[in-house]
Amino acid sequence: MTHVRRPSMDETGRFSSPTRRQLLAGLATGLATPALLGTGALSMTASRARAAEEGLLFKHKYGETLLEKPATRVVSLGFTTQDSLLALGTPPVGIREWFGARPYAVWPWAESYLGDAKPTVISGEVSIEIVASLQPDLIIGVGSGISKAEYDVLSQVAPVLMQPADNPSYGTRWDVQTEMFGRALGKVEKANELIAKNRALFAAVRERHPDWAGKTGVCAYNFNGETGAFIGSDTRATFMAELGFKPTDKLADLKTAQGFYAPQSPEDLSALDADLLVWISSFDTVPDIVALPMRKTLKAYKEGREVMAGSLIAGALSFGSVLSLPFALQELEGDIALALDGDPATRVPSSVKAGLAP
Repeated sequence: MTHVRRPSMDETGRFSSPTRRQLLAGLATGLATPALLGTGALSMTASRARAAEEGLLFKHKYGETLLEKPATRVVSLGFTTQDSLLALGTPPVGIREWFGARPYAVWPWAESYLGDAKPTVISGEVSIEIVASLQPDLIIGVGSGISKAEYDVLSQVAPVLMQPADNPSYGTRWDVQTEMFGRALGKVEKANELIAKNRALFAAVRERHPDWAGKTGVCAYNFNGETGAFIGSDTRATFMAELGFKPTDKLADLKTAQGFYAPQSPEDLSALDADLLVWISSFDTVPDIVALPMRKTLKAYKEGREVMAGSLIAGALSFGSVLSLPFALQELEGDIALALDGDPATRVPSSVKAGLAP
């Protein structure tokens, strides 16, 4: 069985799939079919020109993908890409589960877009047999972390769309993602509307809080005994930037680990000491944050400038999608305003409830 790897996950055995003989026979007889458009089987000048004109030619990390027509049956292998597809009105036939154990791997901010669809949840290792059994006409590999070899295998099932070449594996912004998928689905106008609406939401928040501009803001974590900050192209870091915040000088000078986070020494958390400190956590990790000895040395702690992003908000920020970001904005705007009002007595209520108050 050929698998696309997903570290630290177990195969659930929930799926029915064709036999290996059936699959290989299908691939052998389909080498000249549209299923291989993603690997360039149809490289004729006319096909490329038509696809480019219609916005269906995509250059990406592993080459280029041509679509004969807008896709309708999509398998979403990116860990968060289901949100953009749902927002565009095309529920995926298969969704790769990241975390949270949500029904159909869809979180609350996106549930209303699911409708009557019941996508197959792909958890554990992603097998080519499972993907093939869903009969997709497009596979979303953006944000999936698949290798070139895995891309080549999946491209024998359907065209595979990857992130732009200059994007890290998990660093494609929500607007780039939405625009790309809008073209692939033939829903460019809808994609533009979604992007414009979200940009307007961020602009409105910045307008309501001009004092946030130029202040430092950090999204921090504490998992499995490690404390650090999300930086660079990470969705949580870019969320802060879109609100007008900048990283602390110490974080700005740090190199990222795997492109999106920077671990800190347990003895020195000073790089996290921003005007606004948002803890990205879940309720089961709150005691670990509370118990951090060096946290209480931070001015952000002493002056009540901390915000706790509990499980749901943390999930929304981690997804960083066209659907999750408006949810996060709505939930966090008031808390951030309280944290930055200059009065330590008005600590964020959610932080008090979570046990972060002194």
